[in-house]
Amino acid sequence: MAEVNTDGGGGGKHDKKRAKKSSTKIDMTPMVDLAFLLLTFFVLTSTFSKPKTMEINFPADKPEDQKDQLVNNALTFIMTEDDKIFYYYGAFIGEGSPNPLGKPMTTLTKTDFSAEGLHKLLLDYNKPTVEAIKKLEEQLRSKEIADTTYKRLAVGEKGKKEALTVLIKADDKAVYKNIIDVIDELNICNVGKYAIVDMMPKELELINAELKK
Repeated sequence: MAEVNTDGGGGGKHDKKRAKKSSTKIDMTPMVDLAFLLLTFFVLTSTFSKPKTMEINFPADKPEDQKDQLVNNALTFIMTEDDKIFYYYGAFIGEGSPNPLGKPMTTLTKTDFSAEGLHKLLLDYNKPTVEAIKKLEEQLRSKEIADTTYKRLAVGEKGKKEALTVLIKADDKAVYKNIIDVIDELNICNVGKYAIVDMMPKELELINAELKK
């Protein structure tokens, strides 16, 4: 009876020898170790994103027995529909408003969010503070003052009594994005005193009259 040779070797003269197949085994331990080392390295050296917050100042509630006071050194912005923004400077003077100095009635001026609009307007009204902070930046670059000293002096310049104060108001047609854009521009232009306040009824009448034009 014939036998089949399965040992991989050839018994005959013309038989071909078959190569022995050896099992392939790859040790994955070094690769796993390397992966965990890289993962640990990136976790320890990476800077995770920090939550960004925006400081918004709201005025305190006015006591019932306190009378309204004129704000003479404030720039007031009023936001409304379609990204429209109006402003006026100084105290609001309307029909029946207290006007001890006999100033003309308040009129609104329209501006926009362009570089020649809101940005230039803030730089012009806040010019003394902007120039003072530029001098501090020059002293910081020339290492005449330390970084902590620069920050302290810059905050002091923004908080001076004669520094610009900005009041932000909006009607029910405005969007939150416009208010955030104004606050961003205030920070860029070194305005340190600003607050979001409610719109007075006379201001609302004035803005509605402007929208009808």
